[in-house]
Amino acid sequence: MRQLLLDLPAEKPQTLDSFVAGANAELMDLLQRVAQTQANGLDERFIYLWGEAGAGKSHLLQALATLPDARLIGSDATSDELEYDPAIRLYLLDDVERLSADSQIAAFALFNQIREIGGNLVAAGNVAPTALNVREDLRTRFGWGLIYQVHGLSDEDKIAALTHAAQMRGLPLSEGVLPYLLTHFARDMRSLSAMLDALDAYSLETKRPITLPLLRELLQRND
Repeated sequence: MRQLLLDLPAEKPQTLDSFVAGANAELMDLLQRVAQTQANGLDERFIYLWGEAGAGKSHLLQALATLPDARLIGSDATSDELEYDPAIRLYLLDDVERLSADSQIAAFALFNQIREIGGNLVAAGNVAPTALNVREDLRTRFGWGLIYQVHGLSDEDKIAALTHAAQMRGLPLSEGVLPYLLTHFARDMRSLSAMLDALDAYSLETKRPITLPLLRELLQRND
């Protein structure tokens, strides 16, 4: 399984349009407004996203990072990367539960400067702000603005999204391929979409249609 992941096609750039909203329609409406205004003119300076691994939080931050004057900051960021810059209009802070002690201090200062001087910040963590294992003053800052839980897709949503993606590409899938994939492979949409690309390539290479035996063969070859 790990070897197969290494053999998958290179990751495509994340976009808001490629995010399957599912139960996150209200959040997506808000983030589309962020994209359209380039983080200017929003009533709330701060947005906090939380949810389980694979729900799509990093996808959303990476999509927003393509906007002009945006800066994506990972959990391994140095204090320098968390310094306020008047040229940056949108700060994107991912995996906040993993910030080091020094980075937490710098993030606290960044919140205060954004509030006083200007800009917007979208942060993401694995739990709601009140449950974050970070210093108390920073935990309070994460709760300052709008808070959204990013809901993972149901199996039915994932199958519908993958079926639509296959149809848009004119890629016929035999019955049973997608349900089997969901129970025998990584369940996040990024990995599932990448596997769809791998299946397409393997189908062309072997000159065989995408059927359940073909999927099993591809998975077994990389066990």
